Amino acid sequence: MQKTTIRGLRHWGLALAGGASLALAPLASSVADEVKLTGFYENATYVRDHVGLSKFRNTLQLNAERQFGEVGAFRNVSWKGVLRGSYDGVYDLNSSEFGRRAGGSINLENIAGGNSVPHGGGLQLPYTFDPANHPNRGMVVLGEHLHATSGGVAFGVPVRPCDKDGRGCINGYMDKDSNDLRFSEFNDRLDFIRELYVDFDYGLDNGHILSTRLGKQQVIWGRTDLFRVLDVINPVDFSRNNIYDELEDIRIPMWILKTDYRMGAGNVFDDLNLSFVWNFDRFRPHDIGQCGTPNVMLDAGCFFRGMNTLWEHGGTVANFAGGALATDFGPGQIGIRKAHMPGWSLSNGQFGIKLEGVYGDFGFSLNALTYRSQLPSLRGGIPAQNGFTGETAIWPSLIAFDIHFPRVNLLGGSLDYYSQAIDTVFRVEVAHTSGEEFANTMQSRLYSESDVTRYVVGADKNIFIPFLNSRRAFMFSGQIFGQHIHEHQTERRALGTVGMPDWKANWIGTLLVKGWWRNDRLSPQIITAHDFRARATAIAPSVEWLVSDKLRLIGGANIKVGTGARKFDDCRTCNPWDPFTAGDAGHPEGYSLGLTGYEPLGRFRAGPIGMAQKEDELQLTLRYSF
Repeated sequence: MQKTTIRGLRHWGLALAGGASLALAPLASSVADEVKLTGFYENATYVRDHVGLSKFRNTLQLNAERQFGEVGAFRNVSWKGVLRGSYDGVYDLNSSEFGRRAGGSINLENIAGGNSVPHGGGLQLPYTFDPANHPNRGMVVLGEHLHATSGGVAFGVPVRPCDKDGRGCINGYMDKDSNDLRFSEFNDRLDFIRELYVDFDYGLDNGHILSTRLGKQQVIWGRTDLFRVLDVINPVDFSRNNIYDELEDIRIPMWILKTDYRMGAGNVFDDLNLSFVWNFDRFRPHDIGQCGTPNVMLDAGCFFRGMNTLWEHGGTVANFAGGALATDFGPGQIGIRKAHMPGWSLSNGQFGIKLEGVYGDFGFSLNALTYRSQLPSLRGGIPAQNGFTGETAIWPSLIAFDIHFPRVNLLGGSLDYYSQAIDTVFRVEVAHTSGEEFANTMQSRLYSESDVTRYVVGADKNIFIPFLNSRRAFMFSGQIFGQHIHEHQTERRALGTVGMPDWKANWIGTLLVKGWWRNDRLSPQIITAHDFRARATAIAPSVEWLVSDKLRLIGGANIKVGTGARKFDDCRTCNPWDPFTAGDAGHPEGYSLGLTGYEPLGRFRAGPIGMAQKEDELQLTLRYSF
């Protein structure tokens, strides 16, 4: 049997021990007997259809907290630290799929010149690329795990970690090496410090209280789960398990100051608080997964890596010239040039304010936040080389981009109500944002800005089902998540629909059913999520078994059904280099005729569930608490 070497394991252990000492020693050394310590070890092993092992994550978490009581003028002083380190062995145990041996040589579809050509074998533009500097190895065809090219565009995407293959690794964004993937918490952002904050209260003369939390933390603004509406302060790590993990586990903690002005009960409200949040940490986007990892939400990370490879090295694009010939582009002509990561400054921080209270059976909040979009926006209109003439200029509707994270302003609110008559809790959230950006092939820079309204309506109810369990009720929790893009643009043209691939209005419904047996030690549940416009569904049954007070086992599955990738305008007919790219003599420059393909924009119509149709998994998780 071949011996498998787990690289970096020593560094993982030393970093965890060193981080624990650094965070806890100053406070715990003198009061060790009063520090409350808890923690757990967890192994999550997932197996995916057609892939094999897709996760072998081992996690060690240590929680420490200490109550001080009164300290000078402050009351209820306490601190809490949470340290988490993990090692995902999938990159060593299944390296042919997710690691140093992933990918291989590829062929690209070429419907007008035979069935296919190898990478580097397309129609060569006058200014093309050198395959010696961009070899045909360690790659996959964009989207190949989900759909055939089927007459659309596609190109090679490197999939090995960035220390093994640096092609397509965007500096400062999606540029993880092998150890960054194996040991995800140990990086320059010190993610192994999951939480580290101090709480304290200050009483005012009018009886009100200033309650403050300062440090690395999660700030929860919303009342619903799975899909976020108001709960947008912390970015999310979707690379752990796409959209399916609990938000508490995948929010990325940030260095934040949160202060609550607690006014308590008054003449009108039973409780009233005013909360201020200042996220003063350096900007952090969502982690949507790097190409070559098991979880790449919307497969967008693969698109980004492939596009950056095209910009840096050139490459072969399937079915491009004339909508049918594989074409070789040179460096600096199409693709993604770089990511503009917002730098740290006081003026570039994120600020929020929330008024929340209770009136009878109603709880409510009014929220306002200014922040950076945690999802990337691709902005065209950058200088690029004309592949036919060699001239460098800004060309209309050319698929050449920089990544930006625009400033977004949010206004919203939430309401929850408990109906005693039917023993049901109802939840409503709504948020209206301005400043978000969306792909748009009707615009010369291939994006546009729009206001967006999102909302969730949900209900929770316990229901007895006597023939299943006459002594314990089942919990039913359902919600509908809606999104409406106000300045939505689409138009039917000669070869198809152009404009914004995102649906103008869409809804996702979720339902959780959970039961309990054997004194609540055996708990099966099923979660379903259905994307109405994408016509795609995820079904996640599981059974949790509390073997003892310390040992918990969860066995489950994640199954997708419905429609996968969709086709949309892919800008092959956008005619940026007129007359060389014109469809006919009357084709205007920078004007798309609407020729469609699965890549790159169909992913927005398929959504995160539709783009994961080939990712069915069996899952087993073991957790031992101490």
